[in-house]
Amino acid sequence: MQKTIFITGASAGLGKSTAKLFQSKGWNVIATMRNPEKETELTQLENVTVLKLDVTNPTEIEETVNNVIAKHSIDVVLNNAGYGLIGVLEAMTDDQITRQLNTNLLGVIRVTKAFTPYFREMKNGIFINVTSMFGLVGYPTCSVYSATKFAIDGFSESLAYDLAHFGIKVKTAAPGGIQTDFAGRSMDGGYHKAYQKLMEKVSEGYSEESISQYSTAENIALVIYEAATDNKDQLRYIAGKDAVSLYTEKEKIGAEAQHQKILKMFAY
Repeated sequence: MQKTIFITGASAGLGKSTAKLFQSKGWNVIATMRNPEKETELTQLENVTVLKLDVTNPTEIEETVNNVIAKHSIDVVLNNAGYGLIGVLEAMTDDQITRQLNTNLLGVIRVTKAFTPYFREMKNGIFINVTSMFGLVGYPTCSVYSATKFAIDGFSESLAYDLAHFGIKVKTAAPGGIQTDFAGRSMDGGYHKAYQKLMEKVSEGYSEESISQYSTAENIALVIYEAATDNKDQLRYIAGKDAVSLYTEKEKIGAEAQHQKILKMFAY
């Protein structure tokens, strides 16, 4: 029987790559995005339905989910929609902070809540929430972004306990750097002159050379596919060599020792 995945943020990057991978594996794909009228690739694929969804709009979430479950049998929900917000806290406007929380965190919570009654009645289903290696390890100039990703990790772990009683699995995929336009189109930020030296050190990680070493979106999509199909109760899927390295180091030397190491890396 053909399975169906519902994906948020499928217009580019990881979301689009995941949609294409699942479609190639014979799945039915519901690919959602803010501006579906601009999509030209996914609309040409068999068994892919492209729908409008802005995850910051609670009414649109409810309407879209209700329409989808009326027409399709959903097996997996991938909460992928999100973007980066890089910069020190002092440089952020309240609008930037609010938008980040609305998209990266509340969007995940609201979409998950909308699908939960459906999965509960079906006594089956998988939520896969995209976090980040910076949702597992703090990093300079990522305070607000990490706040959303750490929150998703905790939300997912806690929710997994609640929903296990109904045969529903909750999983997270925590990618490291990805060779997409995340550092361009999908990133917001702010500048504060008092932190100039710190910003210069951090920006080295976003150079063309550094980005070329990141995982491809296709490789991260394979990890998401594994999470969707391996039938395991595993909670966290760490995706990408850099993410695996950071997470393994944290487990090996401990959170405090890793914190001190990162402090020294960015000392000036």
